[in-house]
Amino acid sequence: MSTFMQKKESVVRKWYILDAAGKPLGKTAVAAADLLRGKNAPEYTPHVDCGNFVIIVNAEKAVLTGKKPEQKYLIHHSGYIGGLKKVQYKTLMQENPALAVEQAVKGMLPKNSLGAQAFTRLKVYAGEAHKHEAQKPEAYEF
Repeated sequence: MSTFMQKKESVVRKWYILDAAGKPLGKTAVAAADLLRGKNAPEYTPHVDCGNFVIIVNAEKAVLTGKKPEQKYLIHHSGYIGGLKKVQYKTLMQENPALAVEQAVKGMLPKNSLGAQAFTRLKVYAGEAHKHEAQKPEAYEF
């Protein structure tokens, strides 16, 4: 018996919806990253982009546990002298919760072209409403 290798042309992508309300940010990001890579499917192949589309709703209601709201920072450097920007997660979750969730998921994807392709299939919304009803997403419990 030979090992099964998924082909890029034969990938069938599903749409999943994750509700982040009341759940830890990290656990939501892990579930989303696994779905984006396709690790929940039996025909998962590491070198093929065989992931699914993921919609995350209620990003504003995601929970940061412990002292993370005060001690965790989103850090970005522009590349210029003095270009370091730090935003405390407490502030980030109030002003732009979708960015906080996106960065958490992006950090759990591989740092190569497969991770970049998977990240394009992530859709994050701060509230309950999303515009992907036509794709008939399935609710995913984690």
